[in-house]
Amino acid sequence: MGFHEYYRAADRETAIIQPEHSRVIADPKYGVPGFDAVETKWLDPWITLNELVALIGDVDLSTELVATVSLYPLYPDPVPQTDEEWDALPEDSPYLSDMGIEELSTNVRDLLAGADDAHLPRVVERWAKSERFSHFSLADLEYLVPVAKDLIGLSRRAKEHGQQLYCWSCA
Repeated sequence: MGFHEYYRAADRETAIIQPEHSRVIADPKYGVPGFDAVETKWLDPWITLNELVALIGDVDLSTELVATVSLYPLYPDPVPQTDEEWDALPEDSPYLSDMGIEELSTNVRDLLAGADDAHLPRVVERWAKSERFSHFSLADLEYLVPVAKDLIGLSRRAKEHGQQLYCWSCA
């Protein structure tokens, strides 16, 4: 599950400033800039956002539209393979981090930005019927329309300013 904050930034360097801090809360004393961000709870970039983008773009879900580039943490090689190797990792190992930043593809930004506002209620209705939301209450599902609108608006602003979309996640 976790928290996922989608935001726009001019470049990767800006996107990863103070990566351990939320993107929706500016904190100048820690050097955390104010990002134009959308805070979500269950909408991870790999499954649930992928479903929304596929529905908006009217394309096959199996195409994995939401390709991401992991920007933080950077994982050193070799990847731990055994329980012993995992247990031996130091506390500050990036493999043990519960936060991450992903860059979303330009295709995702453009598909979301190009969403037809008139069709959005039907798209979200179909999205809400996905298996991912099958255990949600009606109140939870009502959250999907405003968050979809917010993500589309964020994507439009990013495209207008020549920026990329990013996702900050915390497990």
